[in-house]
Amino acid sequence: MTLEAPLPHQDDDLLDRQLNAGQLQAAGQWTMVWNKFRKHKLAVVSLFVVALIYFVALLAEFLAPYDPGKFDPRYTYVPPQSIGWFVDDGAGGQSFQPHVIGFDIKLDPVSFRRIFTPDPTQVIPIGFFVPGQSYKMWGLFDMNLHFIGPLDPSQPFFLAGGDRLGRDLLSRTIHGTRISMSIGLVGVGLSLLIGMILGGISGYRGGMVDRVIQRVIEFIRSVPTIPLWLGLAAAMPKDWPPLQVYFAILIILSLIGWTEIARVVRGRFLSLRTDDFVIAARLDGVSEFRLIMRHMMPSLYSHIIAAITLAIPNMILAETSLSFLGLGLQPPIVSWGVLLQDTQNLRAITQAPWLFVPGACVVLAVLALNFLGDGVRDAADPYAK
Repeated sequence: MTLEAPLPHQDDDLLDRQLNAGQLQAAGQWTMVWNKFRKHKLAVVSLFVVALIYFVALLAEFLAPYDPGKFDPRYTYVPPQSIGWFVDDGAGGQSFQPHVIGFDIKLDPVSFRRIFTPDPTQVIPIGFFVPGQSYKMWGLFDMNLHFIGPLDPSQPFFLAGGDRLGRDLLSRTIHGTRISMSIGLVGVGLSLLIGMILGGISGYRGGMVDRVIQRVIEFIRSVPTIPLWLGLAAAMPKDWPPLQVYFAILIILSLIGWTEIARVVRGRFLSLRTDDFVIAARLDGVSEFRLIMRHMMPSLYSHIIAAITLAIPNMILAETSLSFLGLGLQPPIVSWGVLLQDTQNLRAITQAPWLFVPGACVVLAVLALNFLGDGVRDAADPYAK
């Protein structure tokens, strides 16, 4: 047997493409999903952004310079301070010393408003991993180490400015990240559980069961979202403690948000229940529960992940909207929506624009999760072009 020489017009690039195609055909399902996902550059960047946001939420106590409830009336609506890295060493040179500049505070005799003027003579040294206000890490461990803060805790330190009570907006935004992002994650988890059960029953059983579940879904989706939120949120007793309100908001959002996931699961079950491997499992005497969990459900994992990443932004926006309108979470709980309540006045718009920092965090988180969801949705079907 003789080996045929490659054709003259068959270049190396074509051979590489053929080789890669052969490798992809031999790869597993999750390997093909990852190979396609990493080609979506925006989704990869969004993955790192989302991971960073959840990292901030996980270590909120350590990353925040202060407790979110700590206030100082002397620094109401104090503007943000910028970090400097070098100071004069007194010999005509400069030495490395992270710092912020203090303020010269004056009271306007007409409006009785504090006027903050940066004073270059007030150099406030700052550092990383510095001791400060004590806190309980995750409510378990007593600690006083902070990622960044002033070396002298009595000196002002407001990287993102202060609010109407003189509280550090950066610390409150970091702590609000945990509440807002956990509501999105836990709320979608509850919606996923409800949607998978009802969507699976609807798609697998069909018939009258399918019609009833679909009519319920259509009824929920036909009700205007904001009035439905307002009605359910207004039904909560006003004397409930903040933690109970937090879980009530989760349940409300889950009862509204499960319909889209149920539709996705139902559609996949309708297409899978006539496949050869499902029919073979039925003929082999496999129970319905085992058939669904061991044979049909694994083929839905990639689509479920895509549905989750696209549903979390809706949960975050729902919580932010309810809290902004005063019908969701309330102080002392700190969330992005609660923080945005301080922007409902003219002074915040004209004189304290830094109060919109939590709103910028909402936009960043929602965009990153949507781009990530688009990438996962495209990668969920690695054979599509």
